[in-house]
Amino acid sequence: MRLSPLRITALALALLLPIGPLSAQESPAPVDPVPSADQLDPNQEAAAPTPRDPLEIYADLNLFGEIFDRIRAEYVDPPDEQELIRAAIQGMLTSLDPHSGYLPPAAYDDMRQDTSGEFGGLGIEVTMEDGVIKVVSPIDDTPAAKAGIMANDLIVELDGVQVQGLTLDEAVGKMRGPIGTDIHVTVVREGITKPLDFDLTRAIIAMRAARYSLEGEGGDVALIRLSRFSEQAFVGIEKAIKDIYAERDGVAPKGIILDLRNNPGGLVDQSVYVADAFLKQGAIVLTRGRLPEESARYDAQPDALDAQIADVPLIVLINGGSASASEIVAGALQDHKRATLVGTRSFGKGSVQSIISLGPDGAMRLTTARYYTPNNRSIQAVGITPDIEVLEVVPEEFQGRDEIIGEAGLAGHITIPGQTETTVGSSVYVPADKAEDTQLQYAIGLIDGVETNDAFPAKPE
Repeated sequence: MRLSPLRITALALALLLPIGPLSAQESPAPVDPVPSADQLDPNQEAAAPTPRDPLEIYADLNLFGEIFDRIRAEYVDPPDEQELIRAAIQGMLTSLDPHSGYLPPAAYDDMRQDTSGEFGGLGIEVTMEDGVIKVVSPIDDTPAAKAGIMANDLIVELDGVQVQGLTLDEAVGKMRGPIGTDIHVTVVREGITKPLDFDLTRAIIAMRAARYSLEGEGGDVALIRLSRFSEQAFVGIEKAIKDIYAERDGVAPKGIILDLRNNPGGLVDQSVYVADAFLKQGAIVLTRGRLPEESARYDAQPDALDAQIADVPLIVLINGGSASASEIVAGALQDHKRATLVGTRSFGKGSVQSIISLGPDGAMRLTTARYYTPNNRSIQAVGITPDIEVLEVVPEEFQGRDEIIGEAGLAGHITIPGQTETTVGSSVYVPADKAEDTQLQYAIGLIDGVETNDAFPAKPE
């Protein structure tokens, strides 16, 4: 299940936000072009700059060459010419907007791994505890699970090197590696006096992008948490819904809560598939770029999945950390009145980045289009406002540090003439304890009938 590439290696909406706290349906192919310029607000597009004389452009390139040569000849230490050129390329791209940039080969490999949702590893979810790595849970059918590593095991050594003193990221980096390579893992298990040794061979691990649980009185409310829009996103949503029905012996839940809070986005095609899972028809997202091939409309199509949950009320949770692909899904479901949005305003990233491969030299991330919700709303530097605003109770130690302005607060962000941008922050705080999660509990209350609001349930027109 893939969208046809436009002229690029991949079409992405990836945005990593500085916030603290994984069977396919038919591909929803692009069908009609987005509305023409005379159908859209003429103020939405900036006037094209007057083309420069090519001789002026080449004169500027000569200036670049002159400066490059002077650096090579006169800088106090001999410079790395490759790094100089890459830095210049990076500066050129980042001067365009906050989301364009150069990806050196290593960074490009990391990005592809991140968006694929797959990597070479052992298959364990871990956390740091008292300076050692604690296994939260082994993933089914992975090397760790097959070898007998268990939840709550403490990993103390990797290939004979003590984990004590490493950061969590450093330890995880050591466990990941090329598929087929071996690693020796030493763990301490409660109730066993001697450390246990495991020799594991790294394999392909698919990161779970979606998790579900049953909440509310009697477990009648299905909560699906989608952490990012990797290639595992739609598959994860589809599997979660299948497992929810299986756990309930085929009985539909009273309602579904899709949690997109602090989901930084990911792949455009996955946002289309996820929205299509809840919609049977109509536009999902419109993209409009400078080139005709960058402009398209993506429509939902009827299928067995959306038919199965068509009568199940839907709530989507969003906050200041919900960006790009998250906003595509939230905006589509809001415009079609398929879902009630609860939480705080989203991040406001309304641009599309194309990842263009440069072969052995890495790749460039270039903003090539703006996107619009089905109702032709641009959320660029504005965000999506929830139907029901619900604020979390923020602990005193986080107050004042839990809010971000979002896209509008990024230097050099793309602007849309005539559009009023966000000037106030939106909270990204989400309590770890579900019982203290005000937004989640309010959503559960709406479905259980404890809370009432005219915006719920959403009423499609």
